[in-house]
Amino acid sequence: MRISREKVNHISKKIIENLEKRDDFDYKAELNEIRLEITHVMNEFLKIEDNADENARKICASYSRTMREGTDEWEILYNKHYEEHLSKHGIK
Repeated sequence: MRISREKVNHISKKIIENLEKRDDFDYKAELNEIRLEITHVMNEFLKIEDNADENARKICASYSRTMREGTDEWEILYNKHYEEHLSKHGIK
């Protein structure tokens, strides 16, 4: 599920706000640089998830036997292909 750019920025700001409150960290970079990297990593992860969803749907649609989305069989195959795509990218 894709989340908006605003939500990604909001989450990264909340993480930085929490880090600013902690005295037990010594930061080697500016907190805004860290926030930007958090945002970048989140966006890259979301892209991989979107690609996994698209890929799994294409594969399910390519089967010779037509399956309706939402059926048990479709869900099993979709999840199998979705998970395979994520694991190819080192996720899960």
